[in-house]
Amino acid sequence: MSEPHLNEKLTEAYNRMLERTRSGVQEAGKGLQHALDAAMEKASELGELSREEAERVGEYVKRDLHDAAEYVSESGSELRDWLRFDVEVVENAVLDLFATMVDHTRDELTKLELRANALGEWHTGEITGIGTLQCKSCGEKLHFHKTGHIPPCPKCHSTAYRRLSTRDDA
Repeated sequence: MSEPHLNEKLTEAYNRMLERTRSGVQEAGKGLQHALDAAMEKASELGELSREEAERVGEYVKRDLHDAAEYVSESGSELRDWLRFDVEVVENAVLDLFATMVDHTRDELTKLELRANALGEWHTGEITGIGTLQCKSCGEKLHFHKTGHIPPCPKCHSTAYRRLSTRDDA
Protein backbone atom coordinates (compact mmCIF):
# COMPACT_ATOMS: atom_id res chain seq x y z
CA MET A 1 0.00 0.00 0.00
CA SER A 2 1.41 3.41 -0.94
CA GLU A 3 2.49 5.72 1.89
CA PRO A 4 -0.14 8.47 1.22
CA HIS A 5 -2.90 5.86 0.99
CA LEU A 6 -1.73 4.19 4.22
CA ASN A 7 -1.61 7.55 6.02
CA GLU A 8 -5.16 8.35 4.87
CA LYS A 9 -6.33 4.90 5.97
CA LEU A 10 -4.77 5.33 9.43
CA THR A 11 -6.14 8.87 9.76
CA GLU A 12 -9.67 7.67 9.00
CA ALA A 13 -9.16 4.74 11.37
CA TYR A 14 -8.12 7.13 14.17
CA ASN A 15 -11.44 8.99 13.84
CA ARG A 16 -13.49 5.76 13.68
CA MET A 17 -11.64 4.38 16.69
CA LEU A 18 -12.26 7.59 18.65
CA GLU A 19 -15.98 7.38 17.79
CA ARG A 20 -16.21 3.69 18.71
CA THR A 21 -14.42 4.38 21.99
CA ARG A 22 -16.85 7.19 22.76
CA SER A 23 -19.79 4.89 22.02
CA GLY A 24 -18.34 2.20 24.26
CA VAL A 25 -17.88 4.63 27.12
CA GLN A 26 -21.17 6.52 26.79
CA GLU A 27 -23.59 3.91 25.50
CA ALA A 28 -22.21 0.69 26.91
CA GLY A 29 -20.83 2.16 30.11
CA LYS A 30 -17.39 0.62 29.54
CA GLY A 31 -14.22 2.07 31.02
CA LEU A 32 -11.99 3.97 28.62
CA GLN A 33 -9.36 1.24 28.22
CA HIS A 34 -12.00 -1.45 27.75
CA ALA A 35 -13.84 0.67 25.16
CA LEU A 36 -10.60 1.44 23.33
CA ASP A 37 -9.60 -2.25 23.33
CA ALA A 38 -13.02 -3.11 21.88
CA ALA A 39 -12.63 -0.40 19.21
CA MET A 40 -9.22 -1.80 18.23
CA GLU A 41 -10.65 -5.32 18.07
CA LYS A 42 -13.57 -4.13 15.93
CA ALA A 43 -11.24 -2.41 13.44
CA SER A 44 -9.25 -5.62 13.15
CA GLU A 45 -12.32 -7.90 12.91
CA LEU A 46 -13.87 -5.78 10.16
CA GLY A 47 -10.62 -5.83 8.20
CA GLU A 48 -10.25 -2.06 8.40
CA LEU A 49 -6.80 -2.48 9.94
CA SER A 50 -4.40 -5.29 10.65
CA ARG A 51 -4.07 -6.12 14.34
CA GLU A 52 -0.70 -4.31 14.42
CA GLU A 53 -2.18 -1.20 12.75
CA ALA A 54 -5.16 -1.25 15.13
CA GLU A 55 -2.83 -1.39 18.15
CA ARG A 56 -0.70 1.42 16.76
CA VAL A 57 -3.70 3.69 16.05
CA GLY A 58 -5.18 2.78 19.44
CA GLU A 59 -1.96 3.96 21.11
CA TYR A 60 -2.18 7.25 19.17
CA VAL A 61 -5.77 7.80 20.34
CA LYS A 62 -4.88 6.92 23.93
CA ARG A 63 -1.81 9.15 23.93
CA ASP A 64 -3.70 12.19 22.62
CA LEU A 65 -6.68 11.73 24.96
CA HIS A 66 -4.45 11.27 28.01
CA ASP A 67 -2.35 14.30 27.17
CA ALA A 68 -5.39 16.56 26.67
CA ALA A 69 -7.18 15.25 29.75
CA GLU A 70 -4.09 15.60 31.90
CA TYR A 71 -3.66 19.21 30.79
CA VAL A 72 -7.31 20.10 31.39
CA SER A 73 -7.25 18.38 34.77
CA GLU A 74 -3.97 19.88 36.00
CA SER A 75 -4.45 23.40 34.67
CA GLY A 76 -8.19 23.88 35.07
CA SER A 77 -8.12 25.33 31.57
CA GLU A 78 -10.35 24.45 28.67
CA LEU A 79 -9.67 22.15 25.73
CA ARG A 80 -9.27 25.18 23.44
CA ASP A 81 -6.24 26.23 25.52
CA TRP A 82 -4.63 22.81 25.04
CA LEU A 83 -5.20 23.04 21.29
CA ARG A 84 -3.47 26.44 21.08
CA PHE A 85 -5.56 27.64 18.14
CA ASP A 86 -9.06 28.84 17.39
CA VAL A 87 -11.49 25.94 17.58
CA GLU A 88 -13.54 27.57 14.81
CA VAL A 89 -11.17 26.08 12.23
CA VAL A 90 -11.48 22.54 13.59
CA GLU A 91 -13.96 20.14 12.05
CA ASN A 92 -16.95 20.34 14.41
CA ALA A 93 -17.62 16.62 14.50
CA VAL A 94 -14.02 15.82 15.40
CA LEU A 95 -13.90 18.55 18.03
CA ASP A 96 -17.15 17.41 19.68
CA LEU A 97 -16.00 13.81 19.68
CA PHE A 98 -12.58 14.71 21.06
CA ALA A 99 -14.04 16.99 23.75
CA THR A 100 -16.42 14.27 24.92
CA MET A 101 -13.63 11.74 25.15
CA VAL A 102 -11.33 14.19 26.95
CA ASP A 103 -13.96 14.56 29.67
CA HIS A 104 -14.17 10.79 30.10
CA THR A 105 -10.41 10.43 29.96
CA ARG A 106 -9.90 13.15 32.56
CA ASP A 107 -12.23 11.28 34.90
CA GLU A 108 -10.32 8.05 34.37
CA LEU A 109 -6.96 9.72 34.92
CA THR A 110 -7.84 10.06 38.57
CA LYS A 111 -8.33 6.28 38.73
CA LEU A 112 -5.32 5.10 36.74
CA GLU A 113 -1.57 5.40 37.05
CA LEU A 114 -0.23 6.36 33.65
CA ARG A 115 3.12 6.04 32.02
CA ALA A 116 3.47 9.81 31.73
CA ASN A 117 7.00 9.87 30.35
CA ALA A 118 6.22 7.41 27.58
CA LEU A 119 3.20 9.48 26.54
CA GLY A 120 5.14 12.69 26.09
CA GLU A 121 6.61 12.16 22.63
CA TRP A 122 5.10 12.06 19.15
CA HIS A 123 6.98 10.74 16.11
CA THR A 124 6.99 11.08 12.33
CA GLY A 125 4.85 8.34 10.82
CA GLU A 126 2.33 8.35 13.66
CA ILE A 127 -1.21 9.72 13.46
CA THR A 128 -2.30 12.48 15.83
CA GLY A 129 -5.51 14.27 16.61
CA ILE A 130 -6.10 18.01 16.64
CA GLY A 131 -3.57 20.24 18.37
CA THR A 132 -0.08 21.68 17.99
CA LEU A 133 3.15 19.69 18.00
CA GLN A 134 6.60 21.27 18.37
CA CYS A 135 9.77 19.78 16.94
CA LYS A 136 12.04 18.73 19.79
CA SER A 137 15.13 19.66 17.74
CA CYS A 138 14.41 23.09 16.27
CA GLY A 139 11.13 24.24 17.83
CA GLU A 140 9.14 24.37 14.57
CA LYS A 141 5.38 24.12 15.24
CA LEU A 142 2.95 21.92 13.32
CA HIS A 143 -0.75 22.75 13.73
CA PHE A 144 -3.24 19.92 13.22
CA HIS A 145 -6.76 21.25 12.60
CA LYS A 146 -7.96 17.71 11.95
CA THR A 147 -6.61 14.23 12.49
CA GLY A 148 -3.46 13.76 10.43
CA HIS A 149 -0.21 11.98 9.71
CA ILE A 150 2.86 13.43 11.44
CA PRO A 151 5.50 14.31 8.83
CA PRO A 152 9.20 14.93 9.37
CA CYS A 153 9.88 18.47 10.56
CA PRO A 154 9.61 20.77 7.53
CA LYS A 155 12.46 22.90 8.91
CA CYS A 156 15.10 20.42 10.15
CA HIS A 157 13.68 17.00 9.14
CA SER A 158 13.77 15.72 12.71
CA THR A 159 11.18 13.10 13.67
CA ALA A 160 10.42 13.75 17.36
CA TYR A 161 7.81 16.21 18.64
CA ARG A 162 6.14 17.26 21.87
CA ARG A 163 2.57 18.53 22.28
CA LEU A 164 2.15 22.23 23.01
CA SER A 165 -0.53 23.79 25.15
CA THR A 166 -1.04 27.24 26.66
CA ARG A 167 1.00 26.14 29.67
CA ASP A 168 3.98 26.16 27.30
CA ASP A 169 5.75 29.30 26.22
CA ALA A 170 4.43 30.65 22.91
